[in-house]
Amino acid sequence: MKIIVTGGAGFVGSTLCLQLKSKYPSYEIVAFDNLKRRGSELNLIDFQKNGIGFIHGDIRNNEDLQSLGNFDVLIEASAEPSVTAGLDSDPTYVINNNLYGSINCFNACVKNNAKLIFLSTSRVYPIETIENALFIEEQTKFLFTDNQNITGISSKGISEELSLEGARSFYGTTKLSSELFIHEYAAFYGLKAAVTRFGVIAGPRQMGKTDQGVVTLWMAKHYWNQSLKYIGYGGKGKQVRDLLHVDDLVELIDYQIHNIEKFTGKVYNVGGGLKNSASLQEMTDICQKISGNKIQIDEVSETRTADLRIYITDNSKIENEIGWKPKKSVEDIFKDIYLWIQKNEKQLESILK
Repeated sequence: MKIIVTGGAGFVGSTLCLQLKSKYPSYEIVAFDNLKRRGSELNLIDFQKNGIGFIHGDIRNNEDLQSLGNFDVLIEASAEPSVTAGLDSDPTYVINNNLYGSINCFNACVKNNAKLIFLSTSRVYPIETIENALFIEEQTKFLFTDNQNITGISSKGISEELSLEGARSFYGTTKLSSELFIHEYAAFYGLKAAVTRFGVIAGPRQMGKTDQGVVTLWMAKHYWNQSLKYIGYGGKGKQVRDLLHVDDLVELIDYQIHNIEKFTGKVYNVGGGLKNSASLQEMTDICQKISGNKIQIDEVSETRTADLRIYITDNSKIENEIGWKPKKSVEDIFKDIYLWIQKNEKQLESILK
């Protein structure tokens, strides 16, 4: 089997390439990436060591995709992942990359009669709807309540039943648009595809930033004794996300590759779930415990554009229909990131510090 991973030198992409090659040595795994993300070039050394092919290309360019030759599976993990992309400037880049680039990938799959594994996002759901949901404020975090007047939100989190009406960011809209195109390609070209709306994905190999990669950022700042900020919702760090270890994501995608018929025509929400959720305050406590460092954290009351007080994934549908559940805890995620930074400190210092 030949598997192409677009965005293959990124956090999720590189982890997929290395773990799939390790599990299936006879498979040909090819990472396809434009190396735009700082730090992605570091993964090329690991690719070479592990027999993973690399093509320097851009999904926005059809000629680059044609250089891939024949393949059996394409994992589309190449998105511009920042929720804030295009919100305060021209959104052309995020639209070209996440929508038009993805369509080029779909066409390549049709041409090769190949399976598509599409990594979508929880950000397809409208911001205002989620922000208007009923919640409680506890000592360290916000949580959804069960007595909602909105279908698709409960104390378990957000399910696939939540309405898609409303604004969600250019990032979220490009991913939702790509999902809609996949339905068309499936209906009229027979494209076999698995579409998954992932929440926050975290773990080693992620180059942390505030707008995405916040889990790595949090640990890196503790590791190097640098300050952080609680931004928004009063500046107390009570906003919550559920966290999915990248290893749990790889396990699911491995299953999707080999059981695509169970996913065709369906969409699943996938994340750490309520059990693996944490507020910024709680993330701080975990990082202090693991690193042994207590750092300065400033408070900024003003909430950033497109931010969410709470996002927790309700995994009920995929758990009931597929039997998949996340195995790794929030603590596992932070420990693995800490050990990764410790092992690669010199390489990562200029990127994460």
